[in-house]
Amino acid sequence: MPKQQYQVLADTLREKIESGEWPPGTKLPSRAQLCKEYGVSDTVVGKAMMILRATGRTETLEGVGVFVAERA
Repeated sequence: MPKQQYQVLADTLREKIESGEWPPGTKLPSRAQLCKEYGVSDTVVGKAMMILRATGRTETLEGVGVFVAERA
């Protein structure tokens, strides 16, 4: 079964984190920027961000943004 758009986006963003392109502490692009860059809806970006947060790859600072988490 093909992956959903949000799964593909989560994989793409995870690869940027794991490759070191986005090292720990890096602020991720805004949801609007990600929508535009990847041609997806806000809902798709939101679900992808939930996956990254749930797997410990990102952390959100309310009113500030989403950042790559420090890896243990």
